[in-house]
Amino acid sequence: MRLSVTSWSFPACTLEEVAGMARAIGLPAIDVGLFYRSALDKRAILHEPDSVVARLKGLGLPVANYYHLFGEGLEDRNLALPGTLEANLKDMERVLAFADKAGIETVFILPGIVNPGQSREAAARVSIESLKAMQALAEGYDARLCIEPHVHSLAESPALVRRLVDETGVGLALDYAHFACLGYRQEEIDPLAPHAVHVHLRQARMGVLQAKLAEGTLNFPAMFGTLRDAGYGGALAIEYVHQDYMNTLNEDVLTETIAMRDCFRNWQREA
Repeated sequence: MRLSVTSWSFPACTLEEVAGMARAIGLPAIDVGLFYRSALDKRAILHEPDSVVARLKGLGLPVANYYHLFGEGLEDRNLALPGTLEANLKDMERVLAFADKAGIETVFILPGIVNPGQSREAAARVSIESLKAMQALAEGYDARLCIEPHVHSLAESPALVRRLVDETGVGLALDYAHFACLGYRQEEIDPLAPHAVHVHLRQARMGVLQAKLAEGTLNFPAMFGTLRDAGYGGALAIEYVHQDYMNTLNEDVLTETIAMRDCFRNWQREA
């Protein structure tokens, strides 16, 4: 296992600045996405990927993960929205080809939401059909596809997430914080670890998606051990953020990123 940092953690920084900061604090990789000043150009990814590939290779750091949104937000063209699969599959084919060219190990997408007029069960059925098709497509590429279950998605419990995994074979971008925020104990989340393809790290507690490392309930040494014992060997992306979503505006992102880095290094040294 090795550390990474999400480029959207530093909304005022360009992608090149995020890469420079990662190098300065000893983080060996970054995650990229479509947000803030570090955003990649989605239109270019879909239609002119070579320009984006060249930019990423110029950073001088491996890219552990790319976070893709099909539409303009969490709702637009989400995987549980009927009638979106054909267009989303077309985009996903281009995204996976881009990831392979750029040497990106994993691509994560969101599982979808409960759309107006749906029940959670109806949303799950549509999402499962979308994920089956996308997972079949991804088998032809080196980059591994995964979903991140999150607060406000259709998959807000470990049981629902396990159903998506069991019925589709898709991997997980696993973030314990989204479950801890909703009141799940760490031991209830641990059984998802064998399905992790990518991992996000940040502290949390019930009702709070993001907390200072010393003010949450997640036991990170135990988490690292669980992931190792499950055979996980990928990136651990530190994902402290400064954004309006779920009131994640109050932590010093750089300080908490370094604290999490040191927490992992200390565990790794003893391991």
